[in-house]
Amino acid sequence: MPLSPNLRGALFMVVAMIGFTLNDAITKVSSETMNMAQVMLIRGAFSLLFVGLLAWQRGALANLSSMLQPMVAVRVAGEAGATVAFLVALAHLPIANVSAVLQALPLAVTMGAALVFNEGVGWRRWLAIAVGFAGVLIIVRPGFEGFSLYSLLALASVACCAVRDLATKRIPQAIPTLLVSTATALAMTVLGAALLSPMGGWTPMTAESTALLALAAVLVVIGYQFIIMAMRVGDISFIAPFRYTALLWSILLGLVIFGDVPDLPMTVGATIIVGSGLYALYRERVVGRQKPAAENAGPDMAPDGI
Repeated sequence: MPLSPNLRGALFMVVAMIGFTLNDAITKVSSETMNMAQVMLIRGAFSLLFVGLLAWQRGALANLSSMLQPMVAVRVAGEAGATVAFLVALAHLPIANVSAVLQALPLAVTMGAALVFNEGVGWRRWLAIAVGFAGVLIIVRPGFEGFSLYSLLALASVACCAVRDLATKRIPQAIPTLLVSTATALAMTVLGAALLSPMGGWTPMTAESTALLALAAVLVVIGYQFIIMAMRVGDISFIAPFRYTALLWSILLGLVIFGDVPDLPMTVGATIIVGSGLYALYRERVVGRQKPAAENAGPDMAPDGI
């Protein structure tokens, strides 16, 4: 029995989170020997090579002018802002803390879907969104001991990612996913090159460090592909909460690789965020069951297949 579009989208999201989290761990390791602009440049170049060859093989580059389509451009801009803010935060904070702040993204996307796309969001889910962002404040702890400005960069990354994902939902179906991924990888490479000098210049690389960034690029490409497919195959409000699986991987990798033990504010804040998101998901499903089938399969449900 084939999976429904929403369940397939959820599965795609889980795979994307595994790829991105493993990439994050490699990126944080790389930041110990080079600046983040160099990481973006090298990882972006490998990503561009891999996804570009795949896109060329599958004929996705036949209409390069589609890269200039407004929603593709907005998505790429959102990805660029999110990447810079996230990488700088990741270099200075424990991976689990950064990941915990990013768990607010499903709530931000749900809020954006309501405000921008007029998706129905009742008062209970609005309350869940407010409680979830209170959890973010507990993690960021502004004005208290342990506060770091880099936490605000993680929060800025959330805002940029929400823009990215909402724009992805409105990219015309005629534009291949591989073309969108190629445009994103190209933008990350160019941005890394532009920021290289301001962030400290070039650091000589070893074969090991190069191989690690090549592996990170493969993981990023996997993440790009699956998150685009996830956001295009089903309903944003159903799929977005499955990003929470990234937190489990981040905590585990933080413990094993970096020896980071989550502190009490991070644990409490993350629990509140995840609990709020899961409640929002529950309410989404309750409301969905009360709607006519035709409304549930409305324009916010992207056609299957790319």
